Amino acid sequence: MAFDGIVTNSIILELQQINGARIDKIFQPNKNEIILGFYKDGRNYALNICTDSQNYRIHLSTHLKPNPQTAPNFCMVLRKHLIGLHIKNFIISNLERVITIEFEGLDDIDDLIEKKLIIELMGKHCNIILVDESNIIIDSLRHIYGDDNELTRNIAPHQKYTFPPSSKLNFLDLISFDDFKSKLFSNHINKDLTCEEACNLISDTFTGISKIFLLKTLELLNISVINDTSLEKLYDYLYKIIFMANTSNLEFETIYNKDNNPKDYFLLITKNTSDDLFKLNSYIDDFYYAKESSNDFKNYRNSILRLILNVLKKYNQRLTNINSKLNECKNMDTYKLYGELITANLYKIENKNIDKIELENYYDNNNLITIPLNKQYIPSENAKRYFKKYNKLKNTLEIVSKQKEETMQELDYIESIVYELENSENIKDVNEIYEEISENVIFKEKLSKNNKNKNSKIKKSKLTQNKNTTFNPIKYIVDGHTLLIGRNNKENDYLTLKYAKKTDVWFHTKDIHGSHGILITENNVDIISNIQLCEKCAKIVAYHSKAKNSSNVPVDMCLVKYVKKPNNAKPRNGYIYKSNYIVCYSKHKMITLYYY
Repeated sequence: MAFDGIVTNSIILELQQINGARIDKIFQPNKNEIILGFYKDGRNYALNICTDSQNYRIHLSTHLKPNPQTAPNFCMVLRKHLIGLHIKNFIISNLERVITIEFEGLDDIDDLIEKKLIIELMGKHCNIILVDESNIIIDSLRHIYGDDNELTRNIAPHQKYTFPPSSKLNFLDLISFDDFKSKLFSNHINKDLTCEEACNLISDTFTGISKIFLLKTLELLNISVINDTSLEKLYDYLYKIIFMANTSNLEFETIYNKDNNPKDYFLLITKNTSDDLFKLNSYIDDFYYAKESSNDFKNYRNSILRLILNVLKKYNQRLTNINSKLNECKNMDTYKLYGELITANLYKIENKNIDKIELENYYDNNNLITIPLNKQYIPSENAKRYFKKYNKLKNTLEIVSKQKEETMQELDYIESIVYELENSENIKDVNEIYEEISENVIFKEKLSKNNKNKNSKIKKSKLTQNKNTTFNPIKYIVDGHTLLIGRNNKENDYLTLKYAKKTDVWFHTKDIHGSHGILITENNVDIISNIQLCEKCAKIVAYHSKAKNSSNVPVDMCLVKYVKKPNNAKPRNGYIYKSNYIVCYSKHKMITLYYY
């Protein structure tokens, strides 16, 4: 649901428990967030104020965010005026998403001073405003002038602060259901309404009540028809959740999407009380942290994916050009034949410029063959030109064939990176992939152009030759044995070539991009002869490959000592191995293994 007035009111009820706390830290991690650090009764608190137009909110937070080395101007102003003061009160007015935090303290000469921090959570008009005891604006996160916005207010230093205007009614002023009903239908014909129409009408009439919240409330109350009885039932529930409920019997219910991922939340009254004084704040903190982390991960992954796909497109175009040149080379033997036949028959060819000539082809039972000539040159010169063209195409074939082989290897490697990106699960996985491609020359040009916009979260964590190096493969226990699965190319290399013992068993899908699997052996036990165990491991490795949805997945298996990697080969490419060949037919969760 939206962070509406009802949610804001419930959050503020909990925040009022830290009245009297002393502010000792202020940070501004980004242009939309301010974090206030408080101290009370031996405990530290962090209040996150977010003014992002999509995720605006206020709540206590336990999730750390990187702090810029140079504090922005507004952050410095807040530090100057607020550090050392105590929180006097948190105030929300009329269920509006406008929160006032009152501060008080002593100045350098022990005179009492008061300051206010006003947080306006209103979508694209979100703002944080610092005012003095006379409501004169000291500074604001965003300076706004009346001519430039629909709220027709000046939000700038030395201006008098005024609350944002609103044409809606205040639900808190209602005294009864009849009062609610009369104001609801004062400008509307009292007729039968659908649930959606009723929610729109209530949301448009009263401040701080979102349509999404009303729709979920109707669903919770099993209301499908709007009449006087159901409307009164809805009014009573709204009255309880605003006036009678306290935070101990309020909780959020998570709304999931089709993929079973958290999509939204819903505030409701519950009979289950909790000893957690800040349970609503904790829920909002965790929900938005997960949401923003997911969005950051997707945006970061997609930006790296676009970069890699651009390189992939470049190499596909290179392969097209190479194939075009190879097609030209198909005629080189014909040019050699033309040159030989002309040279062999020069003694009987007139030395004059002609456009074609018919000669006997002694390679084809002396059948006549028509040879095209360039009329600008005599026949002997045409023969030289054919030989020259043949030699040129011969050299081109040798060079281009090698280029094609290299290009195919590069394409295979790039496609393996795309596979790893598509299967990455968090920013750490993407960082490791970014680290890998940043060390590869084929991405150098694209990365240099992208360097200015490089994600600040990238941290290099190279895998070394030390077997005690911490890395994070996927771990399975199969019939009491440990199977490790690499998450990306570099981890596959480290897992196979550095971490695994020679007696461990290596699994990999044949000619298909996927993870390496290492089955750990102990006490030199002959695991390869255990067909059922190998069958289960092969199935897992097939699942962690590009062909996981296929019904026929070949998997190679051998001892690690047989796995070799040529010098200077890219991660995962160029493996030479001696192995048993396994074909896994996975259908209805059954696998059959065939050894060759």
